Amino acid sequence: MELDEQKYLYLLFLLPVVAVLFLFNLYWKRKKQREFGDLEVIKRLSPERSIFKPFLKLGVLLLALIALIFGLVNPKIGTKVETVKREGIDIVFAMDVSKSMLCEDVAPSRLEKSKQIVSQIINQLGSDRIGIVAYAGSAFPVLPITTDYSVAKMFLQSMGPGMVSSQGTSLDEAIKLSGTYFDDKSKTSKLMIMISDGEDHSEGAESAAEEAKKLGMKIVTIGLGTEKGGTIPLKKNGIVESYQRDNNGEIVITKLNPNSLATIAKITGGGYVNGNNTKEVLEYIKATLDKIQKTEFEATQMADFQSQFQWFLGIGFVLLFLDVFFLERKTSWVNKLNLFNENK
Repeated sequence: MELDEQKYLYLLFLLPVVAVLFLFNLYWKRKKQREFGDLEVIKRLSPERSIFKPFLKLGVLLLALIALIFGLVNPKIGTKVETVKREGIDIVFAMDVSKSMLCEDVAPSRLEKSKQIVSQIINQLGSDRIGIVAYAGSAFPVLPITTDYSVAKMFLQSMGPGMVSSQGTSLDEAIKLSGTYFDDKSKTSKLMIMISDGEDHSEGAESAAEEAKKLGMKIVTIGLGTEKGGTIPLKKNGIVESYQRDNNGEIVITKLNPNSLATIAKITGGGYVNGNNTKEVLEYIKATLDKIQKTEFEATQMADFQSQFQWFLGIGFVLLFLDVFFLERKTSWVNKLNLFNENK
């Protein structure tokens, strides 16, 4: 079972408020009755008045509110299980989250642009499995191989320089970690899409690409930034406080280095594309995917969840309807049960 609109669960906090208001109203009535006269005399004057019925009405009202709230939450229950076959490839997105990606020579920034590109690539995928790796001076696994694109987009939006403690840009670490995402025994085609400005502060990216090729990986690289470059703004609450400086106190100018990215892609039989034009990137990736052989994944069990809100709303309205007809006078069955010693 899953809950479609969990935010409405907060309405359950209204139930104690309703109960407190009921008890306060009961207390206020008793207080006014004492001011009017002796309670025993008042009880004799209204022998048909029930002590139990107000509590019954409260209970029915609370049950009705609970049912209506769960109707708004819309519980979904899996009513059918079917076998779905998927056909596609395995794709790992390796995203550069180093501070140089905060540069705004590409609007809104290199990092935000890379998120937009990856999100739109995911939108045009069919049944492919995807994973996400973040890297700067070291690489960090963000999301393992999955077919849940909505979860991938959620993780994607939370990515930033703070994810990786070691700054710089290590392309070889990104390639090595991405390689561990793929199953060596699987015949599924393996594609790595690397997004970066290409400023590699490590050695061994080319040898890492050679090893990736041996694993059957193809790497497509997307370069973000301009060759003229720009500064790296350091912001707090959206306001620029300063700019990144080097060890000598000079403001850092970060530039796109397409050569290193193109070399990596060429080694694995992939290709390089400039990421500044989103439309061109999407067309290039689509053309690349069309050329890659698709493989059928093992059958997956999918549960078909159906909404159940109508049952809860129906029960809630029925209880509210019944509550209207519960009078506060005694009934014969209540007299026989003698709840609260009402027949004294």
